[in-house]
Amino acid sequence: MRPGNNPIETYKASKEGDGLRIREDLPRFIQQGYESLTPADKELLKWVGLFFRRPTPGKFMMRIRMPNGFATSEQLVAIADLSERIGNGVLDITTRQQIELRGYTLAGVPEIWETLRGVKLQSLQTGMDNIRNLNGCPLAGLSSHELLDASSIVLELDRIIVGENGNPEFTNLPRKMNVTVTGCLENCTHNESQDIALVPATKALNRTTQSGFHVLVGGKMGSGGFTIASPLGWFVQPHQAVEIVIAIITLFRDEGPRDARTKCRLAFLLEGWGVDRFRTELAARLGWNPLPAGQDARTERHTDHVGIQPQKQPETYAVGLNVTVGRIPHGQLRELARLAQVYGTGEVRLTTGQNAILINVPQKRLDALLREPLLKELSHEPSRLVRGLVSCTGIQYCNLAVIETKARAVEIANALEQRLGPDGEPLTIHWSGCPAACGNHLAADIGLRGMKVNVGGQSVDAVAIYVGGRTGPNAKAAQPIMEMVPCDEALPDVLATIIKHLDLFKKVEPHPGIKDRVFMVPAYGDDESDGNGHRVGRVAGIAATKEGVETMISPRTVKVKACEVKEFVEGSGKLVTISGKAIALFRVGERIVALEAECPHEGGPLQDGTIEDGCVVCPWHNYKFELASGQCDIDPSLRVGTYPVTVEDNVVLVEVPT
Repeated sequence: MRPGNNPIETYKASKEGDGLRIREDLPRFIQQGYESLTPADKELLKWVGLFFRRPTPGKFMMRIRMPNGFATSEQLVAIADLSERIGNGVLDITTRQQIELRGYTLAGVPEIWETLRGVKLQSLQTGMDNIRNLNGCPLAGLSSHELLDASSIVLELDRIIVGENGNPEFTNLPRKMNVTVTGCLENCTHNESQDIALVPATKALNRTTQSGFHVLVGGKMGSGGFTIASPLGWFVQPHQAVEIVIAIITLFRDEGPRDARTKCRLAFLLEGWGVDRFRTELAARLGWNPLPAGQDARTERHTDHVGIQPQKQPETYAVGLNVTVGRIPHGQLRELARLAQVYGTGEVRLTTGQNAILINVPQKRLDALLREPLLKELSHEPSRLVRGLVSCTGIQYCNLAVIETKARAVEIANALEQRLGPDGEPLTIHWSGCPAACGNHLAADIGLRGMKVNVGGQSVDAVAIYVGGRTGPNAKAAQPIMEMVPCDEALPDVLATIIKHLDLFKKVEPHPGIKDRVFMVPAYGDDESDGNGHRVGRVAGIAATKEGVETMISPRTVKVKACEVKEFVEGSGKLVTISGKAIALFRVGERIVALEAECPHEGGPLQDGTIEDGCVVCPWHNYKFELASGQCDIDPSLRVGTYPVTVEDNVVLVEVPT
């Protein structure tokens, strides 16, 4: 595999390339306490599913691996009990069809792991440079709207990649990989945003129509935006599916880039190689050539599996329940498990929309189930503005988020329902608390990305608003139409206007260049109303430019030699130390710029970052800082110092205070 050149690669090297070995250090961490954890320890613990949460010091989050979103009532009861006894009672269903346990300490980890093992669950390889929870249609094997049941492929992949104790063969990827294998015809998973996706397809072979998959590669949602996965032009038969996925993973493991973290996803290997070379290299590894592509079997429709749906099994139903923004207290989870046992076969399916499905409900028991009190809280008939509501964790528990998302998403949805009423076609509204896009905001009808803006000298929560995103056969990344919209009492009015004119807003041109960016802001007339006493926003465009900002320099400064121009490597930053201060240098065209090397968010090494649109992008969490001013693009409270640079006789001189 390629050599690595970023801090995470260094951390992995300290464990001989196997992050799972951090398990050996857990007894010491428990004894010494969380305060003893180094930055390397915090990152490596993610290999075993333990996530240090900066907003709740000493309390951790654990991702539980649940391939295809399959769960049993016994498993859900065990998770609910752990949450009540050891955690903080708060559980979240994620967009990767798994559950996150919150609020436990390191001392509780051994008991949690033992309990999970007892119900055939685990948390291994759920973070960092691993194959994350494997996704698939939650109604696999049950839906009449599927070409084939792909769940056995998902489960076999999980057995190979993770198994019971983790598999070091798959723990040293350049970055994370998201994988989906589905036979659903109605696009219930976000296939085009996956590193690897097998989607249902048919092909005429030997005078018969065969069912199988098309192969999509290189999709992503974070690391610079939504990249739509590229088709390899292959038709894969079901018995070939596991081999194809494993071959793609190992090709990425061995050949993927390992320098700037923001450029290490599979999408960037595809970008560098091109699809033709990637296909050739992959076929060489396989030792055989897959068949040419057939016919995409999917419809244009997107389903969320919420509501009452007949299964392919006679007189049997699935009941999809809306778990609003995925947040479910331990008591509700325990009751959900009880209903699965009483009315079904003790099985529950989790969806990428953060919802839950009770399955195998006999028709004769359906009415009694619908009368259960829990279904008034987790409705099978949610309103159109709540049904498609998805949210990341937000600032309450996440290290990366800059605004609150879950509670605000619910509040805004309720306000929108008051303004717009309950009638109309369902639409998806997705919230992400930062550019990492964990809420999949770029794949929604309306997407909201959190940021901070300066209003009257105060830093306040705000969002950028996107419209028109979708996955499926005609996938499209949502386009930004408004920037820096404060999350105040006017936001519901702004969103109500967008929803009422959504088709018009979807026709906006792609985002202009940064120097010509148009920031869309709401404008209100004193006499404008929707007839119900609510203001309705008119949208106005205000042009703004990003001009260079002069750096304020102390009158008493000195020019210090930093390096020579010939020492710069194209596309890479350079770290120097001047007067005990770590400074990152970048060559941008004919200019050289200098700024503090430590990211003020969580200490990421900015010299390992990339330059995009006049900003340096932190390699750890994608925070951007303007090269001219040092200002963070999403949180005005964060800033790095900048320094004037001159070049004399090919020597780089940095001006620093004396």
